[in-house]
Amino acid sequence: MEKRRIRIDKIVKGYKVFNSDWTCRDKQYTCPGTFEENVSLDICYQGMHFCRKAIDCFCYYTFDPSNHVAEVIAYGNIKERDNKCCTDKLKIVRELSWHEVLDVVNIGKNCTGMKNTGNRNSGNHNAGNWNSGSCNTGNQNSGNWNTGDLNSGSWNTGDLNIGAANSGSRNSGNWNTGMYNSGDKNTGNRNSGCGNSGNWNSGSWNSGDWNKTNYSSGCFNTIEPRITFFNKESSWTYGDWLASDAKSLLDKIPTENFGWVNFENMTKEKKEANPKAETTDGYLKVIKPKVSVQEWWENLYPTNKDAILGIPNFNRKIFKEITGIDVGEIESYNAKKE
Repeated sequence: MEKRRIRIDKIVKGYKVFNSDWTCRDKQYTCPGTFEENVSLDICYQGMHFCRKAIDCFCYYTFDPSNHVAEVIAYGNIKERDNKCCTDKLKIVRELSWHEVLDVVNIGKNCTGMKNTGNRNSGNHNAGNWNSGSCNTGNQNSGNWNTGDLNSGSWNTGDLNIGAANSGSRNSGNWNTGMYNSGDKNTGNRNSGCGNSGNWNSGSWNSGDWNKTNYSSGCFNTIEPRITFFNKESSWTYGDWLASDAKSLLDKIPTENFGWVNFENMTKEKKEANPKAETTDGYLKVIKPKVSVQEWWENLYPTNKDAILGIPNFNRKIFKEITGIDVGEIESYNAKKE
């Protein structure tokens, strides 16, 4: 009897993950076993799928020890795209133990997570040791995306941070550059307030040290300082200005905006006017406001104009020099003509 020989055009070794009952996409498999499908291969739709690298399989399956992971060999017709392959002929060689899987998907040793280059990580994507969080460069982090050690918060550059996004150490607050800050967004050390550039401030937004108030640029202050308007002293604090209707209105002055236009969406005229756009694959378009600042002023309600004209020490000449708005000859309860 003549023995039939199967011509193998291509062989690709890889890995495949199965559900706990050895099914995948409603097809029942066995291990070991050889399977064929008479289909037109279409990645993600038709054919038996696998990956060359075991770690890539977990882009499509949860990293769960209840799933089966097996070494496979594909032969015959094979299609490949990105990190995924499909074939019409697949041989399941053997199942990997979960310990083997952990060794394959990690460079480090004794990890229970995946894609770790350090050792004994239960999280994923760590370059360091003993991390229960993920994507850390350092050791013993329970948070994520840290560069440093022993951080329980995330996105920190430093050590022993409980808060997040700190550049420094031992911060329980967030977004700090410094050490021992319990407040947020401080540049300095031991601030319990927020937004300080200095040290030991219990108030906020101070530029100095040991301030128990806000918006101070000195040291050991308990009273919020008054600020100048139009080059003169006023009775207002910066906190008063922030809470004022005038500031809220002036924040809405129309200004130029910018938007990116891709090269393929540019007109011939725009391409000629922006010769570097082909290299940069587009250009930054200046978007003019629909109305000018002067038109914006003219369209304000009288009460809103009064709120702006009521800024302490209001000076029309200085206001026009800075904003471009001519308030005209309008008189208000606190406006003075030059």
